[in-house]
Amino acid sequence: MPRPPARRTRALTAPALALGALLTATACGAGGSDGTAKPPATASPASPSAVPTAPAPSRASAPALTEAQARAALITEADLGEPWSATRGAATWRDGMLKASSDKPDCRRLLDVLYTEEFFGPEARTRAVTGLDDDWDGAQLRYQVVAHPAEKVDRTLSWLRSLPGKCGEFRAVTAAGVPQSAAVWETELPEVGDARQGLRIALSNADGATLTLDLAAVRVGDDTLVLTNGGLADVPADATWTATDLGARRLAEVRRLGRVEV
Repeated sequence: MPRPPARRTRALTAPALALGALLTATACGAGGSDGTAKPPATASPASPSAVPTAPAPSRASAPALTEAQARAALITEADLGEPWSATRGAATWRDGMLKASSDKPDCRRLLDVLYTEEFFGPEARTRAVTGLDDDWDGAQLRYQVVAHPAEKVDRTLSWLRSLPGKCGEFRAVTAAGVPQSAAVWETELPEVGDARQGLRIALSNADGATLTLDLAAVRVGDDTLVLTNGGLADVPADATWTATDLGARRLAEVRRLGRVEV
């Protein structure tokens, strides 16, 4: 199956400026009333009852995001601009082409997690989720914030990284018994978060329909953003790139503010 040509990503414009303003405002809000950061109070070394300042909490002890904080880390149609809008429901190709299986275990597992969207297993907690539709080409983007231990997320990211070698090109069969040819390869993601992995998957049937699906997962501490961007027509890689870049930086800032407020 031929791979579509690589596409250059759009430069971030208004969404990036909006995020910059958000980060500046929140950084000021974390300081004193005059906008400057207040130094921590320290005990006098001459005092016999001086108590050492407690060390900053480790990532493992950082408080979990609240539901409201997780929602604040989501991207919106305003971040991607035209032609994206709030989703009107699951795309028909999810059941028609994505609900499929393969005789190769790793490829079957990939198809299962793409359909169920349980990328890190049923024990992982989805804190917030949203969907966006491309009103021009019919693509659909699904975006979620998941809470799961970092070491378990990293194991899943390593498994995803192995799939171009384990699957490459393979055969699949839909739930209705329609044979499909499939391919999976690695894609580049922006250098954000603590760990990340990107894939592009293509499924084609004898009727000439081809479903193209981008998968991006980025871990930020013990929270992970996962997005899929797929459709039967053009699936612009720049939307995947922008949503990943903006979403990871927003998630990192929400996590930072969550620690400050505790």
